[in-house]
Amino acid sequence: MRAPLTADIEADVCIVGAGFTGLWTAFHLKELDPSLRIVVLEREFAGYGASGRNAGWLSPLVPGNRRVFSRSSGGREAGIHLQRRMLEAVDEVLEIISAEQIEAAAIRSGNVVVARNEAAMNRLRSRLEGDRAWGFRPDEGIELSAEGVSERIAVAGAVGGLFYPTVARIDPGGLVRGLAEAVERRGVVIHEGSPVETIEAGIARSAAGSVRARAVLRCTEGYSVDVARDPRRIIPINSSIVITDPLPESVWAEIGWGGKELFSDAAHVFSYSQRTDDGRILLGGRGNPYRFGSGTGGDGRVDRATVDSLVSRIRAMFPATDGHGIAHAWSGVLGVTRDWCASVMFDPGSGVGHAQGYAGHGVTSSYLAAKTLAERVVGSRGGDAALPWAGRQTRSWEPEPIRWLGVHAMYRLFAFADWAEERSHARRTSLFASIGSRLAGLHE
Repeated sequence: MRAPLTADIEADVCIVGAGFTGLWTAFHLKELDPSLRIVVLEREFAGYGASGRNAGWLSPLVPGNRRVFSRSSGGREAGIHLQRRMLEAVDEVLEIISAEQIEAAAIRSGNVVVARNEAAMNRLRSRLEGDRAWGFRPDEGIELSAEGVSERIAVAGAVGGLFYPTVARIDPGGLVRGLAEAVERRGVVIHEGSPVETIEAGIARSAAGSVRARAVLRCTEGYSVDVARDPRRIIPINSSIVITDPLPESVWAEIGWGGKELFSDAAHVFSYSQRTDDGRILLGGRGNPYRFGSGTGGDGRVDRATVDSLVSRIRAMFPATDGHGIAHAWSGVLGVTRDWCASVMFDPGSGVGHAQGYAGHGVTSSYLAAKTLAERVVGSRGGDAALPWAGRQTRSWEPEPIRWLGVHAMYRLFAFADWAEERSHARRTSLFASIGSRLAGLHE
């Protein structure tokens, strides 16, 4: 544990939050201006939140709706440029991991997305068509037949899928620890165990001391409710993970998965998964998605119903795992804006800024959004500072209890649609899912 803040200090930049966004912002700022005095304040320890608890997907998925980004800034070309930068950002993060000798177990294994009914496969074909319209080259997204899926991973009931070779797998805990050490080598000071109570122009206040700085940047993502000046701009959505005991070679002989690809499905309440280096299956998804009043759940415990739901998905997709135990379960919170699109803001007048709202796609987008934020802090308006998430502010979420009811209703619609499609072997997407998608603003 790094030393907490114990007195009033001064800096050029104060960053609140030592997850991926905060640490990448410090990294980019030091690249832009090595002379900057930067202090990072973290309530718990570096990587405590989603940065250290995620499934390790270094993916080019844009955090939000590309059409919405295009409408807010620069037209269609702006959305295409954002998608291309997300693809390039995967390479850039891998290059930094190598250059900084960060032990993050990084491999470019690609992502297999599987459909288990024709309705889901039709959605995947539409997704691939959209990806290519928004900047993917033909070799960056490939349709797979049922046989093509099984050659990589034997998923029960698979009718086809997609393969995205650009996606890389990392150890998120290793990356966040290595990134913290990398910024410290550049002179950044990180104070752990230092909860910030208020952020104002030129100052971040905690019970033990304050940091006065020309720029104060909130990088707290799903944990923003206690410190944001406008906490209804972003809410925490819970995502949970279970991981099996190490599986014997006889099980892997049935499943395959020799390429260690990242795996996801095309369900509306989708799951995401990987084969770990020590021979386990890690699988995550949404269970109890939202706690009343934007509660975060803190310690990462997972309720029994969510564990059972995730385990049943493992058994259904990989029947060979039946009878083998589950070793651990944990959860974390991701930040979601009202339109499910990321937001990067910096006000030169007050010096207050933020980057937030990755909606579960934060490993790569936190790197790029932090670069946008850092460039804005030093006064740039071109390059990544001009990406269409810069300067955009979404409307607030509804007050409680409407917010709780709305989020849970949306996920129930999606869950019912999944049940109906799988039960009937549907060839067309359920109307319930279409309603939920449009209500949430996810339709592209």
